[in-house]
This record gives sequence, C-alpha cells and structure tokens, in this order.
Amino acid sequence: MTEITRRLLLAGTAAAPFAGWRHVVDAAVPKDTVVFAKQIDDLISLDPGESYEISGGEIATNVYDRLLRFEAEDLSKLVGGVAESWTVSPDGKTFTFKIRPNLKFHSGAPVTAEDVEFSLQRVVMIAKTPAFLITQLGWTKDTVKDLVKASGDTVTAKITADLAPSLVLSLMTSIVASVVEKKVALAHETNGDYGNGWLKTNSAASGAFKLVSWKANESVTLEANPNFRLGAPGMKRVVIRHVPEPASQRLLLEKADADFARDLTPDQIKPLAGNPDIKVESFKAANTFYMGLNLGYEPLANPKVRQAMKLLVDYDGMVKSFLAGRFFVQQSFLPLGYFGAIALTPYKLDVAKAKALLAEAGFPDGFAVKMAAPNAPPWTEISQSVQQTMGQAGIKVSIEPMELKAVIGQYRARSHQIAMLSWGPDYFDPHTNADSFVHNDDNSDNPKIKPIAWRNRWFIPEITKDMLAAARELDTAKRAEQYAVLQKKVTEEGPYIFMFQNNIQVARRATTTGYTPGPSGDLSYFRKIKKS
Repeated sequence: MTEITRRLLLAGTAAAPFAGWRHVVDAAVPKDTVVFAKQIDDLISLDPGESYEISGGEIATNVYDRLLRFEAEDLSKLVGGVAESWTVSPDGKTFTFKIRPNLKFHSGAPVTAEDVEFSLQRVVMIAKTPAFLITQLGWTKDTVKDLVKASGDTVTAKITADLAPSLVLSLMTSIVASVVEKKVALAHETNGDYGNGWLKTNSAASGAFKLVSWKANESVTLEANPNFRLGAPGMKRVVIRHVPEPASQRLLLEKADADFARDLTPDQIKPLAGNPDIKVESFKAANTFYMGLNLGYEPLANPKVRQAMKLLVDYDGMVKSFLAGRFFVQQSFLPLGYFGAIALTPYKLDVAKAKALLAEAGFPDGFAVKMAAPNAPPWTEISQSVQQTMGQAGIKVSIEPMELKAVIGQYRARSHQIAMLSWGPDYFDPHTNADSFVHNDDNSDNPKIKPIAWRNRWFIPEITKDMLAAARELDTAKRAEQYAVLQKKVTEEGPYIFMFQNNIQVARRATTTGYTPGPSGDLSYFRKIKKS
C-alpha cells in the first residue's frame, strides 16, 4: 500500500463535497454536519432497484423508506415503514399493506399506494441484480402487474411461490422494497428504463435523508429530511468520504476533519487508546468474508483440490494478528446471530493433509491460479497470507489487486478464477444468504437470476431443492435443523472458502454520539447521530 503524504491528503480535502461548508485545514467539522471516513469504492449505483453492494445498501437505507422496516430503535422487531399495517391471508399467498397517511416524498408530493405498486413492479421490470429477492415470490415481467396492485390506500401483493410468510415479510424490509416516487422516476425515464439511468446518481425518495451528490471514489453527501415520519434527523448533513487508507482515516479523525473512521486496522486503533477526544467501539456485524472458487477453472472443479485449499488458509493466525478484534473465524455462509446459524470451524491450516489431497487429485506439484482481491486493507493482508500458505503446498497464487468494484464486476461476469470478497445479508432471515450461496437452477451463461452459486459455476440441483424446502418450512425447529445441515454441506462441498465474520470497530470523536451500526450495512442508520 502506498501511503499518501499529509500535504497531498489536505490537498485532496480542499474541495468540500457539500454546499455551505468550505473546508479549512485543521478546522473541525461543523456541528450540524457529520463526516464519515470510509472505503466506498464498491458503489456502483444508488438506484434501490439496482444497488447491491454494502455501501450502496447503507446509503439507500437512509435515503429511501421501505414498505416494512427493522428500525434503529429495535433491530429485532419488524415494524411498518411506508406501510402502517398489513395482513396475510390464511393460505399465506396474499399480503395486503395499508399505506400510512400523510407521508411525503422529498419533492413534497404525497407517498401513495400507487408509488408502492410502481416501486415493486419496477424492480422486476428493470431486472437488475437484486431483482431475484422478489422474483422468487413468483413475480415475473409478465405477471407482476397483475400480482401487485394498488387500490385506494392499500397495496395487495399476491405470491405464487410456496414460502413461509415470515420470509416474505422480511423481504419487504430489503432494498428492493424501497419506495420510489413514480412521477419523478418516469420523468427521467430513458428508453423504457423506469428512470434507472437517472436514479443511479439521484434519488426520488421519502427517507430520513435526501441524496445531494455522489462523486465516484470521492464522496456521498446527504441532507436531512426535516419532515421524516420519525422526526428530523439529528444532523442536517452527512458526508461519507472515500478514504481507503486506514492511516489517512485516522489522521482525519485526529484532526477533527472527520467524525467517524470506519476501516481502521488494529495498528491504527492501538495508538488512539490514550486520546481522550476519540472513542473506539465494537459492534457485531454479519458480513461473511470468503473466497469464491470458479469451477470453470479446471483444477478448482476437483472436490479434493477444494478440500486441500480449505486446509491452506491460516484462519487462526490471521485473527490473532493483523485481524485481531475485527474478525473471528466462522466457516459458514450464515453469520452467527441469524436464525439457524451454527458455529462452524472444521478447517485449520494443515499443509501435510492438503498436500496429500492434492496428490490424490492429480496435482502433486500444485498449480497456478489467479486471485482477484480488493486493493485495500484488510484484503491486501488477507490475500498475501493466503498466497503464502497456499504456496507451501505448491499452489502458486497470483494476486490481482484492483478496486473493489472491479472485483465485483469480474465476479458477476464469472470471469474470475478466485475472487476474494465479503457478503452482507439483505434482510433478517437465513434465506437471504442461502438463496445466494446455494441457489443455482440454471447454469447457462444467461439465466434469469445470477446468484453467487451461479457466479462460481456450482450447479447442484439437489442442494438447491434442499434450500428451497428450508425456505418453505413453517415448523421453526425443523427449519433450523434444515439450515444446520445445509451449512455443513455447503462448507464441505461448495466452491467457497469461508473464513471470517466481522466485528465493526468504529472510531469516533467523543463529542459525536448516536451511531450504532447494525449487523449489516442495510441496518446502519444515521438519523440518531448527535453532536455535543
């Protein structure tokens, strides 16, 4: 990593990314503004019908209100968002949502049932990456306009799939249930894209904050919505600055040029212990850090090779050294804290056993493989550790460092050999991760949906059936057992090297309080932040 100089850092901050504040070197952030220093180069789009990255989810949850929510006040309780109340038919196929009265978009226009109808239909019609979250309900481009209908102040959504009602309601808290203002989106429509091109960098929302600007690889600026249904946010302005280097984040925090530093490494956090102006807090998160192995690359298609590779990662060594305090070993697609999750750590570094498996697989001298990895901490250190330990068994890993969004682009095109990434859940149900890591019912190059299993060319129809059965199961105890079995099977057989679950360590100015990140970026709220 190349560390930028203090002079260059200050030059880069000279142009403030929001109106009303011209940055003064070494001057504190204004009291009505909060600044986050964080890596946000995964941002691809801020359209809630398209955005499917961790940073995008965090911004969307603060800009758009959703049909249902898990609010900051109690993340364990499902409550109404745009919907005031809801009912489910006895057969679990029809969901009726009553829309809250007197809600307004940032434009001042009322939020109506017609906007909700449009928003849900729009996700299916533009068919971007997160569309599968609701197309699994049985909604297609041909049927969704008949199955999702507004009437007066209610929206009726009918599903054709067999899914537990609790799962369906959880889906209505996800990013695709964000309510978009129909009139504004259609006013910016181009070639039938439902406003997608414009909404990548603009908003048509009713949430706690309004999107002011997104400057790629620079900053995102939000402005408070004083008329938000839960009250005006504590801060008038939120700025998320793209600062990939932990050392630079720490410097901004110490100089009061940032209120929060979100990606500090242990060696950057340790010196802050004696600074009374800075507090460091730890929160359990739900991101899964893993490597995806593309079975289209011949050596990786061999199950024994994959088993060997899972034994060539120094999981414990990493969490006891450069990942200390920020990660713990969890070798499952489901993070602890979610219903059905089990603590799973069957693999440890064992070079001798890995060599024996490679020999059995026909690769006694190992093989060469490319690994796409984000070019920022902790990815850099993790990829270097993996390169070193795999090399002990003859697997010659060539690290290809690149921006996070470039890794994601390669991964989505399934043109990688190994991709090192993390995955954050979309909603509070085990199906959110199971449907991504397990589901693949069409391994062709252009299927309707492209989940993670598809990206890695893992096509096991029986496991997909098991996953779908767990999603339908109404008996809670039996459903938990099904997910336990599924996790063990996927960890053992799948094209994934699951490594870690993370803790979020947030360093903040002592005068800035009220930010408690949820277990996923989708549950990270800014509206309760205050300054003294």
